[in-house]
Amino acid sequence: MAPRCWRWWHWSVWPRTRPPPARSTPSSHQQFSTQEQTPQICVVGSGPAGFYTAQHLLKHHARAHVDIYEKQLVPFGLVRFGVAPDHPEVKNVINTFTQTARSDRCAFYGSVVVGRDVTVPELREAYHAVVLSYGAESHQALEIPGEELPGVFSARAFVGWYNGLPENRELAPDLSCDTAVILGQGNVALDVARILLTPPEHLEKTDITEAALGVLRQSRVKTVWIVGRRGPLQVAFTIKELREMIQLPGTRPILDPADFSGLQDRIKEAPRPRKRLMELLLRTATEKPGAQEAARQVLASRAWGLRFFRSPQQVLPSPDGQQVAGIRLAITRLEGVGEATRAVPTGDTEDLPCGLVLSSVGYKSRPIDPSVPFDPKLGIIPNVEGWVVDVPGLYCSGWVKRGPTGVIATTMTDSFHTSQTLLQDLKAGLLPSGPRPGYSAVEALLRSRGVRPVSFSDWEKLDAEEVSRGQGAGKPREKLLDPQEMLRLLGR
Repeated sequence: MAPRCWRWWHWSVWPRTRPPPARSTPSSHQQFSTQEQTPQICVVGSGPAGFYTAQHLLKHHARAHVDIYEKQLVPFGLVRFGVAPDHPEVKNVINTFTQTARSDRCAFYGSVVVGRDVTVPELREAYHAVVLSYGAESHQALEIPGEELPGVFSARAFVGWYNGLPENRELAPDLSCDTAVILGQGNVALDVARILLTPPEHLEKTDITEAALGVLRQSRVKTVWIVGRRGPLQVAFTIKELREMIQLPGTRPILDPADFSGLQDRIKEAPRPRKRLMELLLRTATEKPGAQEAARQVLASRAWGLRFFRSPQQVLPSPDGQQVAGIRLAITRLEGVGEATRAVPTGDTEDLPCGLVLSSVGYKSRPIDPSVPFDPKLGIIPNVEGWVVDVPGLYCSGWVKRGPTGVIATTMTDSFHTSQTLLQDLKAGLLPSGPRPGYSAVEALLRSRGVRPVSFSDWEKLDAEEVSRGQGAGKPREKLLDPQEMLRLLGR
């Protein structure tokens, strides 16, 4: 491979609006005839961004052919490996993605690592357009002393572990401690807290891996603290996830009413979703529960709490230095107003004993290929409406386009917008004219490099095997964790 001389970009150099459609001249590109030719389009990544991009392209161009490349052996990205096992309704989008993949104008190629097995320039030679939709496969580091201690994990890895992501199957978190601390107050943080505290029998009929369920059955974690740098008004989780935590069987919430002082007046002008969320938090923190809820809380053997105005400063080791024993938190206060509100340290600290630290301060995209511009500060590919800056015919959608924010519906809208940008460029004659070989050229390259892709029909065989293995336990599926076992099942 070529040396990784990444082209670094900064937001200040990006154009503020998309340039007019003059990125090629009539003399160099004839207008692409949508009637006479088949646009060959490649999508990199088979999560929600990739599939929604493909779906929109196929729906709005009657001749387009879309090939989807995926580094995992199996499709669906974070729908399979990120959505919590007790949220099966969210995974129903897989049915829509499956219909897209079964189209005779769409093909899936799993176990192909773009940037290693085939480069982006090679894909651009083979296709009229390439869309990068590979998501955020890394996590934001805490960058504090002690982060490397045993017992400290990223929430991303922990989620991957209980959801069957092959690279996380050996994680083996030690849940023999009494207290866990989650750093971050978004939906992923609440997902992780909920999985840690949910009675294991409530997870037995989900698609959580049997290995993770076995560890959770032995868990001694009784208290989970969910820590944020800022205050209640700045939490990133949504009301659905908060309500699930409040109603979680066998648990009680720990909220300090002092954290919510004066909040009632400040939320009056908030947008309705934020106002409803704050009102639920306020009621939970300040109102005396009814008799039935009070009785439930008395019997609760586990607890969860929100700690505000705390920023991680150091992970504290056990006396022998071999395990996490706590975390030192800098006490913060808020400066600024509105979107500019930020947490600044007061100079005071507190130590919170714990045996497990899970960092949920954000996912992060990585550069994929030296030829693709990348902004390391924002963790995204510089783009205007999905068109990659200064690279004609290259587009991006999803988290690598806008950053790791929003829900699946947000990604759907975002991906549709990128697809629309591509189709407009196609219509305007901004993409290469003449036929492109598409997968036939890539297939020859992969064969010469010893890479044998997994097809969607291969995935459907693995899917049937997973469903069959889950039936005995009353589960929707028992996920296959070992890529080598998957290949053996496919006769490789």
